[in-house]
This record gives sequence, structure tokens and C-alpha cells, in this order.
Amino acid sequence: MEHNVQQSKSTTSRRSFLRKGLAVGGAGAIGAGLFANGLPAFAEVESGGLTKGDAAILRFLSALEILETDLWQQYNELGGIQDSEVPGGTGSAAYTKALKVLDGDMDQYIHDNTEDEFTHFTFINAYLMSKGADPVNLDKFRTLPSSKATGAQDIGRLTNLMQLTVDTSYWTKYRSRTKNPDFGDTFPPAVPGLLKGQFPAIPRDNNDLSPADHIQAIANTAGFHFAFIEQGGTSLYPSLAQRVTHPEVLRILLSIGPTETQHFQTWQDKAGNAPALTDPTNGLVFPDLNSPPFGGEDFQTNLIMPEPTIFLSRKFPPVSIIRPTATKGAAMGALKALTDDGLFIGQPPEFFDVLHKLAKQADAARHGG
Repeated sequence: MEHNVQQSKSTTSRRSFLRKGLAVGGAGAIGAGLFANGLPAFAEVESGGLTKGDAAILRFLSALEILETDLWQQYNELGGIQDSEVPGGTGSAAYTKALKVLDGDMDQYIHDNTEDEFTHFTFINAYLMSKGADPVNLDKFRTLPSSKATGAQDIGRLTNLMQLTVDTSYWTKYRSRTKNPDFGDTFPPAVPGLLKGQFPAIPRDNNDLSPADHIQAIANTAGFHFAFIEQGGTSLYPSLAQRVTHPEVLRILLSIGPTETQHFQTWQDKAGNAPALTDPTNGLVFPDLNSPPFGGEDFQTNLIMPEPTIFLSRKFPPVSIIRPTATKGAAMGALKALTDDGLFIGQPPEFFDVLHKLAKQADAARHGG
């Protein structure tokens, strides 16, 4: 567990950020000029030794980490631990109890994941500023409504956790010994029902706290969503690392990326404990993944380490790897996955324009340029 014995300036700063909806620190005047002409300032010139490509990659990653922090903050307010490290909200006893069915330490894990994502974007933004480049600021888009359940802060959000369509194909992707998405392979979802509608992963209001199978279904949805979010970062960092130029920028990606993998493995393990049930309010089914028609190695819940599979060429022997890691279109692919997830339902067209431009610029980055 992570605890600070003595409150530091960074802790005070973190509290201020989280209580104000995670505004980007030290960037109060940046929002007005950040997207002048629809493009970040660094697109025209190199600054502080960063290539345009390296700056583009860092800015896209910062934007995604800001979005991740926003969603994790919502989870922590209702189901995590609210303290000086991750303040905001007062918790929901019924939701927290349902999450703890997946693991007794879920609140601690949610807390720590939230803090980790906050440090990722604040570090990347600080690094950009140290090189004379503008950090990313998405504050103008903090307009989505909060949960009305007791325990949540009533502040504007960047992400929507109440209308999710969660792709759980990561479950079978990491258990396959013969397929790899980098080869164009596709994978069946572990929970097919989560792809067939829009479902809450946090209680929308206090009416969602019962009946018991309904709030448990919401907690189950969250458990599978946690892993979906973190498997994206697990692939994105090594995919974009292949495009950076400066060794220090490469070091940043190689140092942050593995923490996303640690998160993913933790959440994949916990999702496997989600009880089989049918939500009585909407018919969403969580199957027993260890029994027919599921079961077998593709669904076995305790297989949380990547099974060996094909990599680079079928002529090579199978190897345990992160997948996918192909670099072509990696940023746009990550953005599409989050959009398809329903995270941005309610955001205006300008929001999507900003993120698409950041993703396009990251995908255009080339080693040495």
C-alpha cells in the first residue's frame, strides 16, 4: 500500500487538482492558445531539443492520461479510498461492497491506479514545459454530468462511465496461443452482453444501489472495464515507443508503459472473480467463464499471464508478448477504442476534433524526425 507519512507540496497540489476536476497545473493561460488554428503550437517548430514527432507523441499520451485520470477519479470517489493522496468524493458503501466481491482490496487498487494516472499526465506535461512546449489542457471539455449517487462530487467530467459498451475480447486475446491482433486476428469477447448495449459501471444515482444483482452487475461491468482501459495503455506505449527519436523520450515511454501492464494484469485477475449473474433490470448476463459454453484455455479465469503466441512472423516459435504492438495507426486505434467504449458520449464535435488531431500527429511521428 502507498502512504505518505508527511504531507508534501506535491500532495497538496494533487488535492487541489483533484478537487477542481484535475485542471492542468501551471497552465492557466494555455487553454486559449493551445489549439490555435486547430493545431498545437509545437506543430510548426521544434522546441527545447524535442523533435516535432517526439512532442506529438508526448502530447497525445498526456491527453489520454488526462482522460484516464478523469475516469479513475470517478471510480475512486465511489468505490476507492478518498484520502490526501486521492481526494474527492465520500464513497458509496453499497458500490464498494459489490466491488469487493471481486477482491477484498479493490478499493486500495482503485485508489492506487487513480494516483498513478494522475502522476503520468502531470509528469508528461511538466516534461513538455521543461522543453519549451505547451502541456495539454482539456479543461474546457469538463462538461459531462457526474453520477448523482451519494458519494460522488458534483463537478464536470471529461468521461462518461454511465453508458459503456465494453469490449472484453482482450480476455481471449491474451489467452490465445495461435493468434495475434498484429496479424489481423480477431477474438471473441468474454462477456458478449457488454457489447450489446450501453451499461453503467458506476451507480448513476441511488436507485442503482438495489436490487443486489443490479449493483453487482454494475460492479462487474467496472471490473471488466478496468482491464479494458489498462490493456490499451499496455499496448499503446510500446507501439508509440518505436516512433520516438530522443533517448530520454524513449526512456519516458519505456518507464511509464510497464506500469500500465501491471495495472492490466491486476484488473484481469480481479475481473475473473466477477460472479455469474443476470442483471434483473436490463438482462445483462455475466457468464461463468470456467463452464460451457465458455471454459477451456481461452476463458480460464486464472490464466492472467500472456500465453505464448505468434510474433513478427509465423516462422518463429510462439513467445509470450504484449499484443498488439504494431506501430502503424496506434494512436488513432487507441482513440477509436475509447470512443467505441462510450467514454465520450455527450462530448461536442470540437472535443473529437482536438483528439483526432493529436492522434494523427502522433501517428505521423517518425524516428529521427
